[in-house]
Amino acid sequence: MRNTAGLPFVSLDYWRDRLSSTGPGEHMLVAVTDGRIVGSINLHCGRNRMAHTAGFGMGVHDDFQSQGIGRQLMEAMLDLAEQWINIRRIELNVYTDNEPAIALYASLGFEREGTHRAYSFRDGRYVDAYTMARVRL
Repeated sequence: MRNTAGLPFVSLDYWRDRLSSTGPGEHMLVAVTDGRIVGSINLHCGRNRMAHTAGFGMGVHDDFQSQGIGRQLMEAMLDLAEQWINIRRIELNVYTDNEPAIALYASLGFEREGTHRAYSFRDGRYVDAYTMARVRL
């Protein structure tokens, strides 16, 4: 939870509900290892005049990081967004000290567009976040 805006100690019922229901324009992919969900990515598509845009949130369990799961989730999400839904702009926010995630996003064509100062409260202090986007023209 450290590199997300989520809180710790969320109930199992919350996650069951979250993983089993998606709204219009929302697509969730999960990574499963030995029958256990170890990562997920949730694509949120824009509507109306922003129908060409999407944002996403992703998380990989601490015990399964640095094994390529995040990259596989990202590649599957990008294929879905760009080849099936015709999304032109995919954007994200990432904490400025999350160097592995920033490197992953950059390797997949995301560019830094700006910095949100005091974006979130973590570990007893405010932290900044970058806005990054991948745009297909």
